[in-house]
Amino acid sequence: MPEAPLIVDGNFDENNKKLLQFFEDITSNPNDVQKTVLHEILSRNSGVEYFQRHGLIINGNNDDYENFKKIMPIVTYEDLKPDINRIANGDRSSILCSLPISEFLTSSGTSGGERKLMPTIEEELGRRSLLYSLLMPVMNKFVPDLQKGKGMYFLFIKSEAKTPGGLLARPVLTSYYKSSYFKKRPYDPYTNYTSPNETILCLDSYQSMYSQMLCGLCQNTQVLRVGAVFASGFIRAIRFLEKHWPILCRDIKTGTLNPQINDPMVRESVMKILKPDPYLADFIEMECSKESWKGIIPRLWPNTKYVDVIVTGTMSQYIPTLKYYGNDLPLVCTMYASSECYFGINLDPLCEPSEVAYTLIPTMGFFEFLPVARDDQGPENSNKYDRDDLVDLVDVKLGHEYELVVTTYAGLYRYRVGDILKVAGFKNKAPQFHFVCRKNVALSIDSDKTYEVELHDAVLKASTHLVPYGTSLTEYTSYADTSTNPGHYVLYWEINNDESDETLIPTSVFEDCCLTIEESLNSVYRQCRVSDKSIGPLEIKVVENGTFDKLMDYAISNGASINQYKAPRCVNYAPIIELLNSRVVSSYFSPKCPKWVPGHKQWSSS
Repeated sequence: MPEAPLIVDGNFDENNKKLLQFFEDITSNPNDVQKTVLHEILSRNSGVEYFQRHGLIINGNNDDYENFKKIMPIVTYEDLKPDINRIANGDRSSILCSLPISEFLTSSGTSGGERKLMPTIEEELGRRSLLYSLLMPVMNKFVPDLQKGKGMYFLFIKSEAKTPGGLLARPVLTSYYKSSYFKKRPYDPYTNYTSPNETILCLDSYQSMYSQMLCGLCQNTQVLRVGAVFASGFIRAIRFLEKHWPILCRDIKTGTLNPQINDPMVRESVMKILKPDPYLADFIEMECSKESWKGIIPRLWPNTKYVDVIVTGTMSQYIPTLKYYGNDLPLVCTMYASSECYFGINLDPLCEPSEVAYTLIPTMGFFEFLPVARDDQGPENSNKYDRDDLVDLVDVKLGHEYELVVTTYAGLYRYRVGDILKVAGFKNKAPQFHFVCRKNVALSIDSDKTYEVELHDAVLKASTHLVPYGTSLTEYTSYADTSTNPGHYVLYWEINNDESDETLIPTSVFEDCCLTIEESLNSVYRQCRVSDKSIGPLEIKVVENGTFDKLMDYAISNGASINQYKAPRCVNYAPIIELLNSRVVSSYFSPKCPKWVPGHKQWSSS
């Protein structure tokens, strides 16, 4: 298997050549690379309890590949949860991995509302760093001379917790930003940011955002690219600027820092950049005072070449807003990753968002693909696929859709990630994939992912508040409204009020319904509401009786089958939202934030 190249600090052109050649090598023979990866994973973990439990014996020869395929089951998080809980509670035996689990990376919530805990090992940080190191050589082919300026990226850490056994549990990016790979990184043009490390590593979201924005404004002519991880995060930064530009301008004009920024390390790092600049302050004030904020990004940061954010999947809802603020600057999606594993990169970064395709890097883990027929393809295509239908990376077919299944160095074996991918093409012999959707996700505003079953259970629980008033919930649907700042969940409720006038039900009852739903949603959603403040209060809109009949009529008039029609649990099609909004009779918001604390419920109660 080709070895990752040794990177020499400061030798920009030579490093780029080495990294691009490495990528050529691993994509030219992905089948051999993948089999070597699986051999390494199996041989180093040959004695783990998980293999013994399933009867997998590792012999160190070619039979291991076939035996793995024949014996090991496809699993979900719920299947692994007992083993993960043992590790979290302090069991240090080789349950899933022969190397020590260094920490847990938290992912979106389970059906019980808690975050998933993904085991990881220390060496995985190196693999993530390798993927990051590939981004700049690719980008430089399309946008040259990026090493001559800086990136204004809004990067944040989130709160972390410790399991009862003493292991850290935190988001994957928090883990990376707090690691020496990030904090002590050698000079790399791709990670030459306007934000000092101290501003990124500040847990106070206001201080972090304010100081990063201030540093970005002070260095506005040096900025060649702007971005955040998700589109929602970058838009939140621009809307923060809309609200706070007067005090930011005051700081720039006087060279003094807002006293609300009281973290000593943040203040010290910012004051190394902040100098009195009345001319720049007047320029920013002039631009921000204008009635229209269209094109505000190139207006304030005139040398910007592109906006680097994830706009695939549910983040595509933010594309119009980004184009408004960016005056149609290219929207660049560079990489595809998750808490379970970092997967691949986009080799055509200036393509349209709808055309983004990721080339999976065959050294990151062992990848398999489960054919899928999505529900919207009709009953004739609803075949159920199982382990025998899994195909390897090199055996996927152009135009077909698959669910990604991954085996990692850190102890996940044939794990269903939940992402649906469509084969879009090939780089050498390695396939490239469009990200289609996250399986069963109904709503998402920021880093939250609310699944249809989870939403349904929360709505049923909340609707019990209507029972004492002789009223019940007839039908509902939902919508992720990103037109507000911040975005928020909207639920459209049609209620059976034959025996009771809806207007006689106290407002507080519907507000309790809103809060009950929020309290019932997963901890990622609740953290976004309470700590990150990236999601606004949930809203229930009560609609006229017969609204969902109108919705069905609309669907049937557009070709839906009356025999197969069922009310959608989530909508995002503008005409349908307009129809629903035209029949709203009352609206209610959650009166306060839901309860949330870092970590799992059982940890805080133990």
